[in-house]
Amino acid sequence: QVQLVQSGGGTVQAGGSLRLSCAASGRAFSIKDMNWYRQSPGMQRELVASITRGIGTDYTDYADSVKGRFTISRDGAWNTMWLQMNSLKPEDTAVYYCNAHLDLQTVDYWGQGTQVFVSS
Repeated sequence: QVQLVQSGGGTVQAGGSLRLSCAASGRAFSIKDMNWYRQSPGMQRELVASITRGIGTDYTDYADSVKGRFTISRDGAWNTMWLQMNSLKPEDTAVYYCNAHLDLQTVDYWGQGTQVFVSS
């Protein structure tokens, strides 16, 4: 198992920046991918960014709505993942969740969620 604890978030004006963190403990060494999702009221949870362990490099992917503004990254041991969010827009307002998958498992592990509010 792995436990995910999020930090960061808060309120920012449009055009501002925030950084979210997700700390992993437990079997972090078995993590094969980590992801950021977000959910706005009345909306389905959507995948924002993902980072997947590759051979010698990581693969990252982003939702079209955040490409060029958000950057996902991690430390070398998969202990911490970040989401740097720049040029924030009011439509980025949501609860953001980190998510992880382990090798040889299909279980979803989730962080507790953190609120991001972008004022116009």
